Amino acid sequence: MEPKHILCADDERANLALLEALLLPRGYRVTTAENGIEALAFAMQHNVDLILLDVMMPTLNGFEVCKQLKQDERFRRVPIVLLTSLRSKQDRIKGIEAGAEDFISKPFNQGEVLARIAMLLRMKELDDQLEHAYTNINSMTHFGEQLIKNFDPMRFDLAEGVKRFVSQIIAGDETRPGKPRILIVGIAADFGWEWRMYSMEAGVIVKSGFDMDLHDLLTAGNGSNIGFLNNSDLESGKWEPLGHGLAGLSIEADNLVFHADEKLTVMAVNYGRTVTRHDAAVLNNLVLNTMFLKSLSVQIKETENAFEYTIQALARASEANDEDTGNHIMRVGEYSAALARELGFPETFIRTIRFQAPMHDIGKIHVHPDILKKPGKLTAEEFEKNKLHTVQGGKILGEHPRLAMARSIALTHHERWDGTGYPRRLQGDAIPPEGRILTIADQYDALRNARVYKPAYDHPTAHAIITEGDGRTLPAHFDPQVLAAYRKISSKFEEIYDRLA
Repeated sequence: MEPKHILCADDERANLALLEALLLPRGYRVTTAENGIEALAFAMQHNVDLILLDVMMPTLNGFEVCKQLKQDERFRRVPIVLLTSLRSKQDRIKGIEAGAEDFISKPFNQGEVLARIAMLLRMKELDDQLEHAYTNINSMTHFGEQLIKNFDPMRFDLAEGVKRFVSQIIAGDETRPGKPRILIVGIAADFGWEWRMYSMEAGVIVKSGFDMDLHDLLTAGNGSNIGFLNNSDLESGKWEPLGHGLAGLSIEADNLVFHADEKLTVMAVNYGRTVTRHDAAVLNNLVLNTMFLKSLSVQIKETENAFEYTIQALARASEANDEDTGNHIMRVGEYSAALARELGFPETFIRTIRFQAPMHDIGKIHVHPDILKKPGKLTAEEFEKNKLHTVQGGKILGEHPRLAMARSIALTHHERWDGTGYPRRLQGDAIPPEGRILTIADQYDALRNARVYKPAYDHPTAHAIITEGDGRTLPAHFDPQVLAAYRKISSKFEEIYDRLA
């Protein structure tokens, strides 16, 4: 850990030499200034932990230097001690009003100076810890809000989650203490641990990999899976192997905070200050947030997969008495997704239509098999009964919001742009986009499959019927924009059919 930095300002060189002789042997880093202007300029450009100011300096006295520094938020927690031979109450009040934390009378007692400096630095350290705690609470709140805002359970990846909290922990002003300089992350994999080391260099997070297993070194020396170690701890016997391990990675650790469990190990190293259980709690909170989202993502994916499987099974059941094979419903979903992507719909729409389009004929469960499998042309009465599968499908799928698109598709995939479709003879934009997409997708696949009343057409024939018409099917049946999109990607339809035939 870096030594505490003390700035001493006095216009008498002998006094500065005396302060250096007193402070340097005690491990302090000392910078001297011979006037107030020099002291003010240095303090504004460098980090200092405590300032000793002589009051009676020419040009800019100690009162003025103190006042100007304390007007800057950066020096609110930096103790300033006025060294003065002035004894009057008025002078002391003036110093208090300027913002000074303490006074030492000249000639000063060396023991008193050292004791007051140690006390003020300890107070600053506690104040800094409080400030870090406040900052960390705000940062964790913001981090949590962003996690929830950006959380996509179907796409959540632990490695990406780790990258986010790495940025949260080490990103920031490199010149100011408080955040660790290095973050080490281990993710458990089937073949062992994958280790990464992150550091800030010139404002950029730099990542590197290594093979050393630090997880056992952490858990061997500690009964808990979270903890913090300062320099004195790292020099103790039980943590010596960990220190050697870090040294093997060219890391000279002054302190560290860690979280280590069977799935994820995180170690934050070299904060530039003493670390406490609060730092361990902050790190643990960030790790647990990420691991909670990973667990939640796994559960949601499992639930979603089960839901999709059930829906696919239901969709296949609807075609048990139809001529189509189960691959028909799969192909229609793929055609629909390809059209939606070409039309510029968002990924959520594309995923939903791919998944829910296969339920377009779910209402055929209510249509008698004799009608579905009749080898000849349907009578007018039979055709009217068959058309009801759209309405029945809407009833089966109900009002649940998760199946809203499937219900819309079931009700509208036989509607036509020119208003000649069924069941409600909707026209133009009154037909929802998903229904207009399904009209072409379903029609293309029907043309490619054999029926008792027609053969299976090849792609060029089916394409010509859709784009030019054959009397039964007309281009006017389709939304012009959807038809134009189909023309552009018709080769994808052919590829999908061949792949899933």
